[in-house]
Amino acid sequence: MPNKIIVYYSLEGSTRLMAETMARTLSADILELKPLKEINPNGFLKYFWGGRQVVFKEKPKLEIFTKNPLDYDIIIIGTPVWAFTFSPPLRSFFTRVKLRDKKIGLFCCHEGNPGKTLENLAKELAGNAIIGQMNFLNVKNNKEKNGEKAKDWALSLKI
Repeated sequence: MPNKIIVYYSLEGSTRLMAETMARTLSADILELKPLKEINPNGFLKYFWGGRQVVFKEKPKLEIFTKNPLDYDIIIIGTPVWAFTFSPPLRSFFTRVKLRDKKIGLFCCHEGNPGKTLENLAKELAGNAIIGQMNFLNVKNNKEKNGEKAKDWALSLKI
């Protein structure tokens, strides 16, 4: 059986919830990307600082990884949607870890419009086989529905 890992970043917990659900469903390891300096998840300023990081293509420094993603055959990558694309900690991850010839599933969590998040992630991961893509709408207010959707999607991946 191939070894699997879920790699994700979550500011407010929605992406974490989906990642943990998938990890349990697939008996996969999990790696949370944690910036050394995190944006405050409360208040309106998170949109300003997060948007600024996206626009300027910033790469926040991340804590040391507890697992090496290159040791896995199947990698599922998750992100919240920031300014209609993936979050800056993922940009840092892609700079640090050069993924090639892996089977990769992609997912994002958003509150209204996923924009080009999954498309942009797939471009960053050229040279890999994208085995599935999914977006989850309004996880905070629909935890059960999205949890079931996450389980079903994880099981549907061509692993």
